Amino acid sequence: MQLNLKSTEEDKDKKKPGRLNPSRIRDHLANERTYLAWMRTGIALLGFGVVIVRLRAFQVPLIPRPGNGWKLGLVFSLVGLITVWLSTGHYFAVRRDIEEDTYEPTDRWVLLFSLAVMILGTGVIYFVFTTSLDPSSPLIPE
Repeated sequence: MQLNLKSTEEDKDKKKPGRLNPSRIRDHLANERTYLAWMRTGIALLGFGVVIVRLRAFQVPLIPRPGNGWKLGLVFSLVGLITVWLSTGHYFAVRRDIEEDTYEPTDRWVLLFSLAVMILGTGVIYFVFTTSLDPSSPLIPE
């Protein structure tokens, strides 16, 4: 009669299937929350772009031409789409890095989107302050 001590030690070292490290689970959940926040940002940018384009539909134009407001709305919508696309790619890259235990945070995404929002905000401020407030004015800079 022999005792098989080696197999019991191996059993202790093995984790039960389906059980993950709680720290890793927390990391994945944080990654998912970050992804969802980026998705909300992208959807907000898309919505803001649509609002900018459609604002002209609520006012009777004095000059029957499309103007330039749609360009700013289009830029907002494109930045929103790019945000959704890049955030999805970033989510899967971080997910892979968490699984491989090689994750290192980068600052490039924060800098990229901060710059994009600052440029768009500057465009909105320029658009607001260069648009005539007088509806009877014959010169509407749109």
